[in-house]
Amino acid sequence: MILVLDFGSQYTQLIARRIRESKVYCEIHPFNAALEKIEALKPEGIILSGGPASVYQANAPKIEAEVLKLPVPFLGICYGMGMINLFAGGEVALAEQREYGPAELVIDNDADLFRGFGKNELVRVWMSHGDKMTSMPKGWQTLAHSSNSPIAAFADPGRRFFGVQFHPEVAHTPRGKEILDNFVFRICGCQPTWTVEHFIETSVKKIREHVGNGRVLCALSGGVDSSVAATLVYQAIKERLVCVFVNNGLLRQNEAERVCQLFAERFGRSFCYVDASEKFLSRLEGVEDPEEKRRRIGHTFIEIFEEEAKRLGAIDFLAQGTLYPDVIESVSFVGPSATIKTHHNVGGLPTNMKFKLIEPLRELFKDEVRNLGKQLGLPPEMIQRQPFPGPGLAVRVLGEVTEQRLEVLRQADVIVLEEIRAAGLYEKVWQSFAVLLPIRTVGVMGDERSYENVIAVRVVDSQDGMTANWVPLPPDLLARVSNRIINEVRGVNRVVYDVSSKPPATIEWE
Repeated sequence: MILVLDFGSQYTQLIARRIRESKVYCEIHPFNAALEKIEALKPEGIILSGGPASVYQANAPKIEAEVLKLPVPFLGICYGMGMINLFAGGEVALAEQREYGPAELVIDNDADLFRGFGKNELVRVWMSHGDKMTSMPKGWQTLAHSSNSPIAAFADPGRRFFGVQFHPEVAHTPRGKEILDNFVFRICGCQPTWTVEHFIETSVKKIREHVGNGRVLCALSGGVDSSVAATLVYQAIKERLVCVFVNNGLLRQNEAERVCQLFAERFGRSFCYVDASEKFLSRLEGVEDPEEKRRRIGHTFIEIFEEEAKRLGAIDFLAQGTLYPDVIESVSFVGPSATIKTHHNVGGLPTNMKFKLIEPLRELFKDEVRNLGKQLGLPPEMIQRQPFPGPGLAVRVLGEVTEQRLEVLRQADVIVLEEIRAAGLYEKVWQSFAVLLPIRTVGVMGDERSYENVIAVRVVDSQDGMTANWVPLPPDLLARVSNRIINEVRGVNRVVYDVSSKPPATIEWE
């Protein structure tokens, strides 16, 4: 197990991903985690992440000195490197010239972190820093330098302290995974034993111990995450699981019927369907703020689940398909990283909720969940389903949510998905969907002036949802989508294509 202490870098989650890709378990905790908690985790190595602060900035996050005395290897990345340097007696200063973007690294020492690299080899890396190391502690070694960073990587091999000024975790550092692997395997001595099978075995055991003889209600949406979570919990406690699918009126066309058919067969008497569409729409009446939408939806879901629990008898636990990106974007539980948006099943939960939560996928990324679903025997069409937001179409209808506006969006969304499937792209892209904008524009339809709605089409590619690139669809495909929406969806006279990536945008518009 490798522990990452988070100082607020937006890349922190990528460190964990890269390490897990090498079949070594990794957890992220805040930089100020208590020493006792860190010792209880028994990490084989500790990585200090980057962060937006300068080490000399007022109120800059600092690690406890006692943590750095633990007898395990440490790797500091960017800001983390500065913390290690200061702790050991080196000096850090604001760089005369900040360094953001690609840089050429020169390898000075090809041992340890750079095993497998050539001495004096030029290596392309990604820099993102305003500090630089001006001196090292006595007896330390420079491992690499760049034109702007004379100490771009250093080490105290005896104490097993290492630091790099660049970000090995990002794709823009092509050989970064080799550097992380050198730390994890050569320096920390980890073994590649963390597999899907291992995760299933340990998760089933944890669920059984946590639930005891109790019963669990699973919030089932029909998406990948909740389906995998339900299957995992079912494997642990069998019929003591009750899966509840709530139709919140914010689903895509014919989705309620499809989900009922699929899961009634899979879970039998453990499956319940609740049509609460009118209740959700009434709660959203007049609401335009996206965070308020998410909050009301989250609270209404819990209210319905608690009503169902009373009807079904004593149920103390609620299982959800919450994933790591949901948690990271919703709350800063892993340190000072910024909250991006509230997910209805994380930050949208009421504080007085009666259930005890079970979230077996909380530490996993989407692609890890898909691999888990394959191992659990879920059908391919379920595993490969594109992500769909928990608040449903409420966050794709910008502005007030009404049944009339939802119907416009549903019809447009069907066309987008049909054309993406027909082009053979559905399983090759991360998400493809339509968004109804809160504006109307002038057009000409049938030789008459029109003043109708605008649909935005969004297609992105990603590995885990943490970052995403917009997909440059062929012009003829875009033309077909636009032509069909304008001709087939009454009330739309304009279609636009979203060409923004994440970051700076998010995948969903709200």
